[in-house]
Amino acid sequence: MTTAVDRPLPPRWREYGRPRELVLRYLLLLLVLGLTVGPLLWQFLASLKGTGEDVFGADASLLPHHPTLRAYREVFEQVPVATYIRNSLIVVALSVTSQLVFATTAGYMLSKPGWKGRKAVWVVLVASMMFPFESIMVSLFLSIRDLGLVDNLAGVWLPGFVGAINVLLMRGAFLAVPREIEDSAMLDGAGEWQRFRHLYLPSAWGAVMVVVVNTFISAWDDFLWPLIVLRSENHMTLTLGLSRLQSSSFGYDQRVVMAGSVISIVPVLVLFVITQRWFYKGVSAGAVKL
Repeated sequence: MTTAVDRPLPPRWREYGRPRELVLRYLLLLLVLGLTVGPLLWQFLASLKGTGEDVFGADASLLPHHPTLRAYREVFEQVPVATYIRNSLIVVALSVTSQLVFATTAGYMLSKPGWKGRKAVWVVLVASMMFPFESIMVSLFLSIRDLGLVDNLAGVWLPGFVGAINVLLMRGAFLAVPREIEDSAMLDGAGEWQRFRHLYLPSAWGAVMVVVVNTFISAWDDFLWPLIVLRSENHMTLTLGLSRLQSSSFGYDQRVVMAGSVISIVPVLVLFVITQRWFYKGVSAGAVKL
């Protein structure tokens, strides 16, 4: 007697594997989904709970009994969220612009053979990725202080104006462009800038989206460096400013903290939903040739 799991699948489903393999595959996917999305969902549901409902403990429930947006209103009442968002957007805009300009041009140069020192630059970029940020944090702060950029948004942006991983990613994407296409463009009279703009950049559009998304997330979520550089509330970024909700001066409320975390996550989710198609293409196209 055959069970539902062992029953043969229609022909159009056979390419995905046998029934038992499909069941195991989807169970693993559900497990991964629960581990990744579960904490975000719990955080959102906790932010909707009223003051009489427990967030933690044995009596706490997953779903709010009386959903309310009170925590979100208190976030905007307790801290200047609009100012924090504006500061974060300024840092993100500067970071994304500089990363796109320098990562694409540097990646393009590294993908071109024939000039001396190309391999040495590539080795230095790879070696720089081995050092954690904490190991150079003090020297970076001293440099920012000497430049007079403490408590300045430019001081938050400057250390991350270009990343080695983004340069290498763009290099891999440009290496994937067939040499024959560039030769044809050169025969047609296209100059270096024209080939870069009209041939290489459109071919590496997926990798460009990866750089945009990675830079946006890194700049938006950064907490440690803004904590070191910034001093006044008017210059605080969103993640740094929302951390003040956990201070005793605001009467620490777990629901308000959860609401602030949800607010900080929304822009990242929106950006990823919009760019996910190009993001996955860029990862698969450019990263394999680092």
